[in-house]
Amino acid sequence: MITDVIIMAGGFGERLWPASSPVHPKQFMALNNNVSFLQESIKRALALRVSGKILIVTRRDIENECALQCKSLAEQLDSVELREKLLKDTVILSEPAAKHTSAAIMIASLFLKKTAAESNHTVLVLTSDHVIAPTETFVSDCQKAGKAAEDGKFVCFTIPPTEPATGYGYIKTGRDLYGDGSVFTIENFEEKPDLETAKRYLAEGTYWWNSGMFAFDSERFLDEMKSLTPEVYDAFAPVASGKKPELSSVEGIAVIAKWSEMEETYRAVPSIAVDKSIAEKTKNAAAVRTNFKWTDVGSWDTFSELCTNPANAKVVQVSSENNFVYSDIPVSLCGVKNLVVVVKNNKLLIMNKGDSALVRDAVKEMEK
Repeated sequence: MITDVIIMAGGFGERLWPASSPVHPKQFMALNNNVSFLQESIKRALALRVSGKILIVTRRDIENECALQCKSLAEQLDSVELREKLLKDTVILSEPAAKHTSAAIMIASLFLKKTAAESNHTVLVLTSDHVIAPTETFVSDCQKAGKAAEDGKFVCFTIPPTEPATGYGYIKTGRDLYGDGSVFTIENFEEKPDLETAKRYLAEGTYWWNSGMFAFDSERFLDEMKSLTPEVYDAFAPVASGKKPELSSVEGIAVIAKWSEMEETYRAVPSIAVDKSIAEKTKNAAAVRTNFKWTDVGSWDTFSELCTNPANAKVVQVSSENNFVYSDIPVSLCGVKNLVVVVKNNKLLIMNKGDSALVRDAVKEMEK
C-alpha cells in the first residue's frame, strides 16, 4: 500500500513558452477546467487515501505559488476529509538549487525518515505535468505498484506506446512477476530512439514508454542509493545525521523554514537523474504496465490537442483552418493553416504545428 506521495514540481517553463516561464512554469497552467496540472496531480495523490504525507518538491522562487495552488484546491474540494488531508499533510520542500531527480527524491525520503512517526514508507513519485485518466484505474495501478514496492522492488510505471515516439525513453519488459499480468521484470532501459528504432519497438510489443513515475520502499531506496550511487548518498550525510527541519506555514500549507543541513548538502550533491542513479542499475527494477490513459504535456503540439477551449479573447479566422490560438488579446488569422499562435505575458509565439521542438531554441535566443 502506498503510504506517501512525492510530487516533482520544479521546471523552468521553457517548453510551453511564452505562457509558461521560470516564475510561472507549466505545472501552474490549466487545460480546460481551471484546475492546474499541479492541482490535478495533488488530486490524484488524495485519491490514493495515503496515511502519510504529500510532499511537493519545488524551487524556492515558486514556493508561494505552490502554496497558493494548494490553498485554492482545498477551497474547491467538496470532501471535508480530503480538504483536511490536503491542509494537514501536505508539505512543500523547496530545494536550494535544481539538482535533478535523485537529489529531489533523496531529500524527500530523508524528510520522511526524520519527521514521520512511522518507520516504513512505501513511496509513490509523481510528476506535476501529466494528464492521467481515469482516476480509478490510476489508483488500481498504484496499488499493484505498492505491493511490488513492499516486496523490495523499485517500480517504474510504463505506458503502452501508441505511436513510434522518439521523445520518450523506453523500457523492455520481461517475466510476469506475480503471474497475474500486473508487474513485470525489466530487461532493458533504452534511451530516446531514432524513428526506425522506435518503429521496431512498437512492432515487437514488449517495449513500453518510461513515464518517469516510480514506487519504492524508502529505506530500500536509501540503501540502493548508498550501494549504487554513493556520490549522491554521501553528499546527503549532513541531512542524514543532522537535525530535523524547522517548519513554517504559507497560505496554511507547511513549508521548510530552516534546514541548514539541506543547504550544505545541495552545495555538494551532483545532478543525476534517478533513472541513472537507481533504476538502470538496480537488480530489483520492476515495471507496472499501466492501464490508465497518460499524456506528458511537454509541447504546444500536445497542449493544443488536449485543450478544447483555448481562447480567452476573440479569435477571427478568415480563409484559415486547423489553427490553435491561445491568447489574452484578440487575434485575426487570414489565409493561414496549421499554426499554433500563443500570445501571453506580452510575448508572441507563432509556429507550425509539429515544430514544438524548436521552442526551447527560441527561448534561448530570446534570452540572449
